[in-house]
Amino acid sequence: MNTMTGTAQGGGTAVTAAERPQEDVLLSVQDLRVWFELRRFGFGHAGYVRAVDGVTFDLHHSETIAIVGESGCGKSSLMKTILALHRPTAGELFFEGRRLNDLKGQELRLYRSQVGYIQQDPYGALAPFMSVQRILEEPQIINGIKSRSEREARIRNALEEVKMSPVEDFLPKFPHMLSGGQQQRVVIARAMLLDPKLIVADEPVSMLDASVRVEILKLLRSLQDRHHLAVIYITHDLSTVRYFSERIFVMYAGQAVEKSLIDDLIRNPLHPYTMALLSATSDPDANNATRFRDVPPGEPPSLVKPPAGCRFHPRCAYMMKGLCDVEEPPHFEPEPHHLVACWLHR
Repeated sequence: MNTMTGTAQGGGTAVTAAERPQEDVLLSVQDLRVWFELRRFGFGHAGYVRAVDGVTFDLHHSETIAIVGESGCGKSSLMKTILALHRPTAGELFFEGRRLNDLKGQELRLYRSQVGYIQQDPYGALAPFMSVQRILEEPQIINGIKSRSEREARIRNALEEVKMSPVEDFLPKFPHMLSGGQQQRVVIARAMLLDPKLIVADEPVSMLDASVRVEILKLLRSLQDRHHLAVIYITHDLSTVRYFSERIFVMYAGQAVEKSLIDDLIRNPLHPYTMALLSATSDPDANNATRFRDVPPGEPPSLVKPPAGCRFHPRCAYMMKGLCDVEEPPHFEPEPHHLVACWLHR
């Protein structure tokens, strides 16, 4: 099984994920498929939307992977399946060696308490009629923390960690009384309340002012280092990927087309889709926004009836007739720990 590889954080000699022991794997995703049934009114079954179609990777403790791609590439469906909001159609997920596919009841609640979720839209993620204190108290009550003093201590600690001090000034406030950056800090505090091992961050800075983005990224990185968190970072912004992540996972039409260390991919993108997206990377600030080339002509393929062969071939300038339009490419490894699903690299 091909797995993504990457660099572990921390001091000392860099260690790729391929060199880390198997017991250090936190999350394992194996040939995952997430299909949604289509039904026509009065006509019954009309096919499946293949939102995720054969994705495999391992995520180790304390490391970050970034999942990037166009809208509709499957990254959100993958994220929601990892969050146990969607059930897999096929394939398997393991968390610390425990199979996740059929978790229910208390086991499902326990798993969800170990996975923090940072939403893209902080205002939409916060109940407008709840104060900050109530927003941060509710998940603790749901997860059985009955002691009021313990809940208050966790709230205070979480707000202090996200730099919302003095805490007393923020507890009675409602979301509309906070700036966008402050709202996102509350979302991050909520994600950290139950001492998670994994954080799933869905475009966490894309809706913030450019002046705030670097602050939030630095905060996330400091929390990761302090708590030894693993992070799955969903984004389309390659500048923030380079700032925040060690590994990158490029998705197209429900599949992984390239997996690499971020620096290797920026230096030498191998898949034509990646090359088409990437023109430059820079620091994630207002004056140095990442620029994207226009993607090739045409639209992403139908996920109900994807094309035969490589799903990118109808838009690819390098398409080899009789091969790319017939046979789906496996993942080749033309460079160490750099996997690409493209016949150019066979």
